[in-house]
Amino acid sequence: MKKKLKILVVMFLSLLIIPLNVKAETYNKLDFKETLKEEEIEEKFKNYKPNDDAITIYLFRGKGCGFCRAYLEFMNSITDEYGKYFKMETYEVWNDSKNGSLMNEVSTYMGQVAGGVPYIIIGDKVFPGYNESYDEGIKEAITTLYNTKKNKRYDVFKEMKKNPNKNSGSSSDNVIIWNFIFVLVSSVIIITYINLKFKELSVRLDNITKKDNKK
Repeated sequence: MKKKLKILVVMFLSLLIIPLNVKAETYNKLDFKETLKEEEIEEKFKNYKPNDDAITIYLFRGKGCGFCRAYLEFMNSITDEYGKYFKMETYEVWNDSKNGSLMNEVSTYMGQVAGGVPYIIIGDKVFPGYNESYDEGIKEAITTLYNTKKNKRYDVFKEMKKNPNKNSGSSSDNVIIWNFIFVLVSSVIIITYINLKFKELSVRLDNITKKDNKK
């Protein structure tokens, strides 16, 4: 019994490592040009090639979403002027549940839960949805982040790795941990019950054997 308990404890401690690696998962993402191509938006710029100093804009989107398309059209129109400042990572969430979970996790971490798409992140600035009134704010967010020293720029994915427990961003991890605890406790109870029944059966067999020997 003790040996079985030790094995279960070792398995449980090993499984606890899994939540620490959730952020390291790979997700389906596209860059700016790939996203325009997928949405069948014709490029309006020339010689766009993000450099190493470019900031990263994160976009959670739905394929075919009208507001997402409007945002991409806007970015498309300013790329000749602002293209040297940014690169883009886009995550399609309508047809990709893993990307959808990532959006919920990231938006919770940012303190502004996503009510839909597009959900745009530029540094520590969040733009939930899109309309033309955001245009100047988006331009300002791009240039402000670009003009910030590289090692001082806010990047939500890097921040989540450094500080995974901020706000309720670790709620999914807690669910996993409690599930493992439940499985562990249930396994111990089941094994204990089986052992007790086995002992009872052994005692009965011994008694039967003794009676037969007496006869």
